[in-house]
Amino acid sequence: MKLNIVPASTGVTWARAGIRTFFRQPLAFTGLFFMFMAALSVVAIVPVVGGLLALVLVPAATVGFMAATEQAAAGRFPMPTILAVGFRRGPRATRALLLLGALYAAAIALVVGISALIDGGRFAQLYAGGEGISRDMVMDAEFRTAMWVATLLYLPVSLLFWHAPALVHWYAVPPVKSLFFSAVAVLKNSRAFLLYGATWMLVSFAAGLLLLLLTLATGSPTIAQVGLVPAALVMAAMFFASIWFSFRDSFSPDEQDAAALPPDPGDAALPGA
Repeated sequence: MKLNIVPASTGVTWARAGIRTFFRQPLAFTGLFFMFMAALSVVAIVPVVGGLLALVLVPAATVGFMAATEQAAAGRFPMPTILAVGFRRGPRATRALLLLGALYAAAIALVVGISALIDGGRFAQLYAGGEGISRDMVMDAEFRTAMWVATLLYLPVSLLFWHAPALVHWYAVPPVKSLFFSAVAVLKNSRAFLLYGATWMLVSFAAGLLLLLLTLATGSPTIAQVGLVPAALVMAAMFFASIWFSFRDSFSPDEQDAAALPPDPGDAALPGA
């Protein structure tokens, strides 16, 4: 496995590739992302431990969505079963992904726990879906501080886990080592990732502006109310589709990688292979 250093403009390429690939199979990607979120939501309703279990499954679900993107980019139709591809490499690979998921759950719990020390747990309850956001919350200084602290603390977590699930799955990198390699890859390509993030911010702003203009043109707030959730679903699906391309371009396989894991008939090939 070799780390690639890419030009800053590659960040825009990743976002464009995610959008382009989504529109090759829009119904499939929308359905897959809905299943992705629905499966995690169902697990999350399990009493006491549901929220943590859902977080444990996030890396494996992310691998499934990335594999679906690779298939769609290659002109194949991604079937719903692709979301479980992370569990089809055998017990050892499954344990590695679940261990990575446990580390991710612990990191998120730590971030949310620190925010709870600031506002008494109101942001934590919102994050867990226990209550909706209200005007009083938004106006409360402690809640806003907790929200910003949690956001800032999540940035290094995102850096550590960005490539980690894919490294564990496609390159058989041990979970702890995958966090290190992920962080190094993101930092080495920081300019590309900054432009990647800026591109998605612009795309999100453009989508919101379009909804606003349609609302103003028709004089009906129903368009914004009805269109907000589908637009957010599509945006999220396109964003998740772009993650595969950031991983594919950041790493290249060497001769040893081809034999690192047994192939799966429904799995994606090694990036760059």
